Amino acid sequence: MKKKNSLKVALAQISPVWLDKSGTLKKILKQIKAAAKEEAELIVFGEGLLPGYPFWLALTDGAEWNTKVNKELHAHYVKNAVSIEDGDLDEVCKLAKKNSIAVYLGIIERPKDRGGHSIYASLVYISEKGKIKSVHRKLQPTYDERLTWSPGDGHGLQVHSLKRFTVGGLNCWENWMPLPRASLYAQGEDLHVAVWPGSDHNTKDITRFIARESRSYVISVSGLMSVEDFPPKTPHLEKIFEKAPKILANGGSCIAGPDGEWLLEPIVNEAGNFYQTLHFDKILEERQNFDPVGHYSRPDVTQLIVNRERQSTLKLED
Repeated sequence: MKKKNSLKVALAQISPVWLDKSGTLKKILKQIKAAAKEEAELIVFGEGLLPGYPFWLALTDGAEWNTKVNKELHAHYVKNAVSIEDGDLDEVCKLAKKNSIAVYLGIIERPKDRGGHSIYASLVYISEKGKIKSVHRKLQPTYDERLTWSPGDGHGLQVHSLKRFTVGGLNCWENWMPLPRASLYAQGEDLHVAVWPGSDHNTKDITRFIARESRSYVISVSGLMSVEDFPPKTPHLEKIFEKAPKILANGGSCIAGPDGEWLLEPIVNEAGNFYQTLHFDKILEERQNFDPVGHYSRPDVTQLIVNRERQSTLKLED
């Protein structure tokens, strides 16, 4: 019998079928089914896992202007991006509902409310009832990511109740942004989800830092990627392989407790679901001496304003 005061989580550290939406979706559904068998109540996948991270940008002179390579790879990426409006996540939602398991999933989103041609690195929260409750579009794509991803907005800076916990999440280097973190803390977040494309150099320091700062559990989940994960049908694969290292993303998924200590140290070069049970009372214990938006805050001196309006070029007034 599941205990109300605890939460069993699954960290799904897997590789995509790179830039193949349908193939990657099959892998995601498989991991959710496996987590359900282990009675997990929340499963988390890495940043942009569906259908994959744009590794080609750093390998094919991605900033070179108006080239056939970059244009064709970008078009292939867009065609394999996720349209929530068209039901691309319906099977994930159905499986979440069937197994009463919540899901945080990193996707490359192709939203119709922005015209349907630009793409965003989005973090989707699906409740244990199979409902999409938030879609957070990454506020600021990092460095070369800006050559293919568009900047998001604050609409998805939301938290969600899951048993006694309050969960929220950010994409990759957004986790280094103090104000988006603070916006989640102020909404009561006590279980922070940080998703990454992969590699322990991203997760080994900041996971514990956020946990210590927020006095919350922090789950970091990364993907895996090696040269074997590039499908043969990938456009300009020979060009990508000219500079591609054997391992492009080694994982590094991990969990820190509200005291900033490891519950699960970074796991590298290993695929699968990794499980941990979190206990709610540990959060209350660590908030005794520090609470960044409660007793250890001064809202009379500093306050944060968050615009959560979904941004669009068009506002129709019929």
